[in-house]
Formats: sequence, structure tokens, C-alpha cells
Amino acid sequence: MHYITNTVEFQIHEPTVVTIGKFDGRHRGHQKLMAQMRRVREQYGYRTAVFTFSVTPDSMVTGKAQRLLTTNLERRRNMEQTGIDYLVEYPFTKETLHMMPEDFVRDILVGQMNAKAIVVGPDCSFGYNRLGDAELLRKLEDRYHYKLWVIEKEKDDERDISSTYIREELDKGNVEKAWELLGEPYAIHGAVVHGKNMGGRILGFPTANLVPPSSKRLPMFGVYVSRVKLEGRLYRGVTDIGKKPTVEGDNPVGVETYIFDLNRDIYGVVIEVQLLAFIRGEMRFDSIEDLKAQIGRDKERARQYFEEHRELIS
Repeated sequence: MHYITNTVEFQIHEPTVVTIGKFDGRHRGHQKLMAQMRRVREQYGYRTAVFTFSVTPDSMVTGKAQRLLTTNLERRRNMEQTGIDYLVEYPFTKETLHMMPEDFVRDILVGQMNAKAIVVGPDCSFGYNRLGDAELLRKLEDRYHYKLWVIEKEKDDERDISSTYIREELDKGNVEKAWELLGEPYAIHGAVVHGKNMGGRILGFPTANLVPPSSKRLPMFGVYVSRVKLEGRLYRGVTDIGKKPTVEGDNPVGVETYIFDLNRDIYGVVIEVQLLAFIRGEMRFDSIEDLKAQIGRDKERARQYFEEHRELIS
């Protein structure tokens, strides 16, 4: 995949089929757009291209950072796995903020991205004050010589599947519903770092610690059944997300995972922690012994889950 970022000076020379959006998460609605892009590629031979911004327009306009389902790195990996040919992460500047919608279509989508086809959802928006929409793209279709496909939203019963919907479910700890909406488990990526060694030194078992970036949306603090992808292999796990309230001190938010059947040092290794099911919310215990006892129960819950879902580890 060609990855273009941190520049407004680029040119794609191959004809493309383009889609635009934030692509926060790779939910079933996004997958529907990508499927149409693949069909266009097969029919016309165009390369697939995704246009997005390096930061969300909302965060630039409001001045408040958003917590996203996918970091830029995770979005890039998602696009690579999807088979996209070009990913453009365009800088969001004051000039971009004030770009008129037709200028965006003419200069960037058609001019720089060489779009011969465009695939969007019915609620797409772009340009100054979000004045650009699917209707404008339809009006400009003949003028700029591209073919437009507007793909209806994917629904969960009567509700549109969206990143907002998924964030609401994560806030409730409902990672199973998030999995259903995404079409894959909600995941946290990162390199394993040294923590306070609580697992090995005090609790009697080692854990893999991740410190997610502040931009990463985390589910409700608590303990989850997890699946860990490490060097191409899947492992069973149980993951604690939160601030470890039983441990004294100002603890940063962390993602700490006990990985079953792994007995080696993985510090510095990038892993993917997939959240499968909620076990319990974050709790404060009166003693380390009480904490150890609860963790033992959490691990047993996770073992039972995997006994009932053996197909998840193969």
C-alpha cells in the first residue's frame, strides 16, 4: 500500500476509485464501502484510494482532542489488511478548513488523487462548513468526469452502524456488541512495556503491559476476556484496563494482560489485544490477597469462556 501523509504536495498518476471519511474503526458500514470499491477495481481496473485527515476536523474546530476507536497507526494497518492501494492522510490546516467543497473535489479528489470513480455513504460531508455532500458529488459527476456510487448505510436493526454507536457500547463495557458492529473484536495495539511488575513480583504471574496513546478510546475500566495476537499466533488472555486502584500511587491508565500458555520475555514486542467479553468492572480491594483471589476468579472465568468458544483459538 502507498501511504501518503504529512504533505499536501502529492500526485497519484494511476486512475483511482476514491472514498472519503474519518474511518474511525473498521466497522461493517466501512466494510460495505470497501466492498464496492473492490467491485469497481475489478470492473474498471482503477486503483483503490482512501482520503482521510491526519487529525479529525472536529478536534481542530473545537480544540478538544477526540478519543478514537483507531489511532492513525491502527487505521493504516486496517487499510493494509483490507487491500487498499493508496491511503492519503491529508494535513488539516486553516486552509483546508476554509476550502470550498467544489475546490476540494476538483483540486484534490480529481486533480491530485486522479479519481475516476467515487464511493461514499449518503451522509458524507466535506469542504467549508461541511457544505459538500453526496448531492453535490452527484451534480459535479459529469463536470469532472467521474462515476459516483452512493452506498446505503449498514444497519443494526433500525439504527445506523457508526463509530458513535460503537463508542457508546464501549463506554458500557459491551465489547461483545462492539464486536458485532465492527465485524471483528475491538483491539488495542502496542509494544509491551515495563510496568510496576505487579504481576510477577507481587501477584505471582507475569503480565504484558501496554500504555495506549491518549487518543485511543478505551472501554469502561474493568476486566475482559481477551485474545492476544503475537507474532502471527493467537493466545488466550485476560485483560485489566484501568488505573489499578488497589495499588498505591498515581497510576496511569494501562492495559495489562495475562497471557495463558506463554512463558517468555516479550518486552518491546508489538501485540494486538482483542477484547472478547466483559468479566467485571474496575474494583478497589482492601488487600493484595483479596486482589489475588479475585484475579484467580477472573482467570477461571476466562478459561471457561474459551472452553465454550474453542473456535476462537486455532
